[in-house]
Amino acid sequence: MASTAPSGANSVVLAWGSGEDGQLGMGDWEEKDWVYSIRSLESKNVVAVVAGSRNSLAICDSGNLYTWGWNQRGTLGHPPETKTENVPSLVKALANVNIIQAAIGGWHCLAVDDQGHAYAWGGNEYGQCGEEPERKDEHGRVLRRDIVIPQRCAHKLSVRQVAAGGTHSVVLTNEGHVWTWGQPWPPGDIKQISTPVRVQGLERVRLIAVGAFHNLALTEEGILWAWGNNEYGQLGTGDTQPRSQPIPVQGLSGLSLVDIAAGGWHSTALTDQGECSLIMSPFGKSSESLHPYGKMDLLLNLLFEAWGSFVYAWGRGEHGRLGFGDDKSSRMVPQKVHLLAGEDIVQFGRGDHGRLGYGRKVTTGHPMEVPIDIPAPRNLPSPGGHWSATSVACGGRHTLAITSWIDEAEHL
Repeated sequence: MASTAPSGANSVVLAWGSGEDGQLGMGDWEEKDWVYSIRSLESKNVVAVVAGSRNSLAICDSGNLYTWGWNQRGTLGHPPETKTENVPSLVKALANVNIIQAAIGGWHCLAVDDQGHAYAWGGNEYGQCGEEPERKDEHGRVLRRDIVIPQRCAHKLSVRQVAAGGTHSVVLTNEGHVWTWGQPWPPGDIKQISTPVRVQGLERVRLIAVGAFHNLALTEEGILWAWGNNEYGQLGTGDTQPRSQPIPVQGLSGLSLVDIAAGGWHSTALTDQGECSLIMSPFGKSSESLHPYGKMDLLLNLLFEAWGSFVYAWGRGEHGRLGFGDDKSSRMVPQKVHLLAGEDIVQFGRGDHGRLGYGRKVTTGHPMEVPIDIPAPRNLPSPGGHWSATSVACGGRHTLAITSWIDEAEHL
């Protein structure tokens, strides 16, 4: 799920947290405890950002796509000359199409253009980038190579949204159907597929969200469905049994849901009492394992831009990622995040590596406002104003946000 914001000359992209893989896009590999502007994107009119475990991307109002960070598997959309890149670069293979939405998975990326064409690149060992000519080793085993240049996928589908998991891909078509391919469960449990297969039982779907190995789909009628892995109750079914077919999430009947998001092993939903822009990485990373389905205990941050809206959360609660204060236990059914009520810009989750953006490397389950202390735009018609975040994107150990300058004179 991409988070979008209005474009404009007075909008900037902010980044903070871990920069060891260049994922902050600031020309270095330093960690940032406070918010900083990505200078090279200031003239690009960025309308959407996505933060992955170790890399980032931005979509401009022109339809151009920029990527930066870790590139050992071709996740930046071009052949890797170095393992990491710390400055955003244009994905040249997609420069002639108008990209409107994109997603980052464990080792691969997906994007969709304004014609409904889907694209994939990066790691493809489980078929998550789609079909390719089959190659076999001397023992007859199928070999899958990394896709370092974006290629078309799901050729027969008219796509309006893409979502990437740890080792699988999911798309929502213009007809409201959901299709998936790759390895949807921890590898070894189910044979991977490289051709899209329709998820049965889902009609008139409006939004999809994908975690490491679980999936969410919100229908036009406002019903939220879930399927996949469920070891922390992230499906919201009241138990920890996995589901191979969609099942309604419990405890949300009677609520009008307008947005959904999935973390590695937790899920969230937003009601219509307000407006919200939210996005989470579907995977994480730890120092013990860089595998997309390994120890993903650093999938942590969740930022919201909300006005009187209600957020429900469920699944893995470790490190305070569900936002229930000092109670960091997991939840098997959705529960309201009361600590978010009445806040404009809030966030919660794990705070090491400065990913919470307020200068303290402390894990907290209590939402706190992120200060935006950067210079005002030049050549302003009036001196008064302030920065306001319009969308956020959270990765494994870093965070991105799009902010716009609010002229106080225009709002008097």
